[in-house]
Amino acid sequence: MTLPFRVGQGFDVHAFREGRRLVLGGVVVPHDRGLEGHSDADVLAHAVTDALLGALALGDLGKHFPPHDARWKDADSLELLRHAVRLAAESGGSPAQVDATLFLEEPKVAPHVDTMRANLAEALGLAVDLVSVKATTTEGLGFVGRADGAAASAVMLVRVEDGDR
Repeated sequence: MTLPFRVGQGFDVHAFREGRRLVLGGVVVPHDRGLEGHSDADVLAHAVTDALLGALALGDLGKHFPPHDARWKDADSLELLRHAVRLAAESGGSPAQVDATLFLEEPKVAPHVDTMRANLAEALGLAVDLVSVKATTTEGLGFVGRADGAAASAVMLVRVEDGDR
């Protein structure tokens, strides 16, 4: 007997850089620095995308959106997520639920979490109550604690039409 679900885990990290806007979960969050990256460097959307791709063994962000490909320069990471949803559908899978965590010391993101959830839910084709976004600090430890960058992790449950895949 095979199960009609798969689980994927995603993780992403980016350093802060002057002169960039900070995008988290598709929300431009007011801050003096943004995250460095080839796309808009949305660590939250990237972790969710990798979790989806991983659940279906479809590779990762680097495989589908390589940093040397000019098409993805400054790309909207929610568009990358939507593309991954289409790839998942072609493989018989669809997102069922996601739980994600942002790791950053600053800025505080609590006022933006509901919009992040709504943005991710829309991109995934899910009801917002199936999308969890949390944020935490690292208590001053490591590169996140020094406010040198931000990270995100995500776990996703994916429904699979063909349980024998």
